[in-house]
Amino acid sequence: MISRRSFLASAAASAAMPLPAFAATRTSTKLPKKFRPQVVKVSSEYPAGEIHVLTEDHFLFWTLGDGKAMRYGIAVGAPGRNFQGVAEVRRKAEWPSWTPTASMIAAEPQVYAKWRSGLPGGHEKNPLGARALYLYQGNRDTLYRIHGTPQPWTIGRSFSSGCIRLQNAHVEELYEHVPLGTRVVVY
Repeated sequence: MISRRSFLASAAASAAMPLPAFAATRTSTKLPKKFRPQVVKVSSEYPAGEIHVLTEDHFLFWTLGDGKAMRYGIAVGAPGRNFQGVAEVRRKAEWPSWTPTASMIAAEPQVYAKWRSGLPGGHEKNPLGARALYLYQGNRDTLYRIHGTPQPWTIGRSFSSGCIRLQNAHVEELYEHVPLGTRVVVY
């Protein structure tokens, strides 16, 4: 099993490299340089086509193979609300609709109860943004997503109810590269 420490050590030693066939330089909100998409070096032990998420560091890595990965800045859940473990992308959606979970409504009714019937995709308050990658373990939906956000200023923060958020332009790009069945490791 790949540990957070080994992934972090290989990624931390990286230097930014020129972008390959990625266009993630466009952003809707100016991000600090470290949270802008960039190709970084990682250990060559990580095969192409996986997603690795370092929640404490607010980074998502899409492995490209040959010791490279595309790194994106992310927002994650507040402490105690994050998924950890191995999952796979079993569903993808463009402009997905959203309904808060029963536990979200119970925990913060003042925030979520008004949306209990859901929000259509594209609604300005829909927290899933432009795209969503749905994370499953076996046949069980974890209820965690990698998705866009209508609140791009949250990138680099522990802010949400637990999902992994990217700027909409960045999740649109990632969505195009990630096929169903992609392995996702969240540390």
